[in-house]
Amino acid sequence: MESGGRPSAAQAALLAASTALTALVYSIYRQKARVARGLEGARRVRLDGDLRAVLLEAPGRCVPYAVIEGVVRSVKETLSSQFVENCKGVVQRLTLQEHKMVWNRTTHLWNDYEKIIHQRTNTTPFDLVPQEEGAGVTVRVMKPLDAAELSLETVYEKFHPSVQSFTDVIGHYISGERPKGIQETEQMLKVGTALTGVGELVLDNATIKLQPPKQGMPYYLSGVDFDSLLQKQESNVRFWKILTVVFGFATCAVLFFILRKQYRHHRERRHLKQMQDEFRQAQERLMREMNVEGGETFKNACVICLSNTKSCVFLECGHVCSCNECYRALPEPKRCPICRQAISRVVSLYNS
Repeated sequence: MESGGRPSAAQAALLAASTALTALVYSIYRQKARVARGLEGARRVRLDGDLRAVLLEAPGRCVPYAVIEGVVRSVKETLSSQFVENCKGVVQRLTLQEHKMVWNRTTHLWNDYEKIIHQRTNTTPFDLVPQEEGAGVTVRVMKPLDAAELSLETVYEKFHPSVQSFTDVIGHYISGERPKGIQETEQMLKVGTALTGVGELVLDNATIKLQPPKQGMPYYLSGVDFDSLLQKQESNVRFWKILTVVFGFATCAVLFFILRKQYRHHRERRHLKQMQDEFRQAQERLMREMNVEGGETFKNACVICLSNTKSCVFLECGHVCSCNECYRALPEPKRCPICRQAISRVVSLYNS
């Protein structure tokens, strides 16, 4: 603690950092909880012949947040895999990722480093259709790349290691970067994939569309069923709730430590002031009882024993208040009885 009972700069910084982290984790927890509640309250509709009638009865022919399950079917032509034969899809993502080792000058270790050097995503319009053939109803999926969770299957993956000469190896050690190779990946949303869509369901003329919701809720195109998707979000909520509780307890512990230090400092100062007041009152009472000559003698008396003459100068505070015998009797570490400052050395005082 600093003088006056104020917390030190390190303690104030620790409390501020802990409070900020707690607030950040709590805000993330609130956001995750809001998403989970919205997902739990989403309206589950069936992809069957009654879907159009449900939307006609809904206000504005729209269900703001709906859950629908179906199978992916291309509207026009499909996308063909560049590496796998007879692999058709509606979303295709090609990625080139660089892998290398980077020297960390702090830990003196080689760390893995990955960087996407090129990525291209191709899409084609597609619908969700019932798993049973002949239902005659489809849902057009709009803006699939805006989905917070888009289930893409990795259909091709190959790692191309870098070829290095001896000169290259020496140069890499000097530069602190050692390339490992390039990883080539192709991901696709294949035709026939079972998909769970969560978003705004609207009847636009004769077309039923699934699109990102307008209330700020997340848009999902997931390959798992709705119950698994909801369970995953609830697990995230529990995780961030535990983190919030942990950081909250840490903040309370830091605050309790600082307040306890302040209370102890305040109690010590109050006790010291009480002792000084009692000592001053005793001096005044003795001065009234003594005559003028006795008063002059009392002014030069030791403040501890009140009998011997003052004979010590305490440094660095400079107070002359004790005899040599009482100074030696002071407990370690020795402090001035007047100001409580530490005594670094003593100079004897001689009255002529």
